This record gives sequence, structure tokens and C-alpha cells, in this order.
Amino acid sequence: MFGHWFLRTRVWEKHVLRVAIDDLQNLVGAPLPASPVILDAGCGQGISLALLEAAFAPATLIGVDLHHPSLALARSVAQRLRTPVQLLESDCARVALPDASVDLVFCHQTLHHIVEQEATLAEFHRVLKPGGRLLLAESTDAYICSWVIRLLFRHPMHVQRSAAGYLQMVRAAGFAFDDANVSYPYLWWSRAGDFGLLERWGIKQPPPPGQRRETLVNVAAFKPPAS
Repeated sequence: MFGHWFLRTRVWEKHVLRVAIDDLQNLVGAPLPASPVILDAGCGQGISLALLEAAFAPATLIGVDLHHPSLALARSVAQRLRTPVQLLESDCARVALPDASVDLVFCHQTLHHIVEQEATLAEFHRVLKPGGRLLLAESTDAYICSWVIRLLFRHPMHVQRSAAGYLQMVRAAGFAFDDANVSYPYLWWSRAGDFGLLERWGIKQPPPPGQRRETLVNVAAFKPPAS
């Protein structure tokens, strides 16, 4: 219940979702097609739909989620948008879309909720057109296994992965990306030990990349044209 409430807050929209979309846009590193068809995988209550519309000016938005009450809220959001929106009540590992029908898959903080992660990435690869983009933002095991997240949320703990583990799985699914397409945001909300307060108060310095357990990983990968 806390999670469903939190996903409706301004904190989630402004400090989590919007920040991730901005970062993923910067990671793409290549022009996106005009008026893309976008699949929002794990769209939840639809907060991301308006942000994706503003960021990418899509021809169509397709939201997929397995949680019926969340999709009911997403429908009310979709009615306020200019972009046509199709909402599917479906498991992300079994998306009822044709092969090569989507230009961009947006998957934000969804994969760590899913047990069938490899099958889900295979579905993303299937529905993407050759050259299409996967914009993936994930929390790592370092964050999901922290005390505060275990207290407030429920996750399948046996499938949680490190940043390197997620990137390896994305590559194994047939996607390609370079170091320039990857970021490791070190944001206060993902540092559940102290939420960055000790650094904000000047008590300690933040550890540099490579000397910390990354709590977030963002990647803008693509489906190679020959796939």
C-alpha cells in the first residue's frame, strides 16, 4: 500500500521519474525517429505517460502493466493526453504486440519486480524494430536489499542483481550499447543507509564511482539492425 501511494506523489514524479527520463535521453547518443511508437513497460498508474509525451512527441503510447487497479488510474491520465494511448493488462514477459512494432521501450524501475527477467528482455527485443531503443532504469541489489526498502516494499529478492549483472543480462538478450550509453546515478533517494545526509552535512565525502556499491544503473541500448 505504501508503494502504490508513493507512486502517486510529486517526489516520485519530479525526483525519480523525470530525472531518469532526462538522463536516459542524454544517454541515447543518436537521433530517435520522429513520432515514435513507445512501449511503457510497467506503466503502473500512468504518471510516466505525460512525461514520455513531452520528452519524445510519440505517435502512440502503449502502456503495459499487470496490476488492474493501477491501470484504471492510468486510463484517467491517458484521457488527458494528446497522444493516442493503448493500455494492456499483461505480464511484461508476454506482451500482446506484433514483432518489430515499437520504436522505443521505456522500462523504469520495473525489471526488479519481475521474476522472469530474461523472458521480459526477450519480449522487449522481439517487439522493438531493428535499430529500436531500450531505455532501462533500474535499482540494484544494493538498494533493494537495504533495510528501508525491505521494510516498505515487497520484491522478489532472489532475482535482484548488481549494476554489472543487469548490464550483462541486457547484452545477453541481444542488445548493444557502449560505456557512453550507461550511467550510474548516485541520488539521495536510492542511498537508503542515510539518504545522503552525512554528505549533505559535510561529515563525509561521497565515494567516487568504482569505489562504491552502485544503487542505480541506467542504460540506453539498441537492437542491432541485423538482429
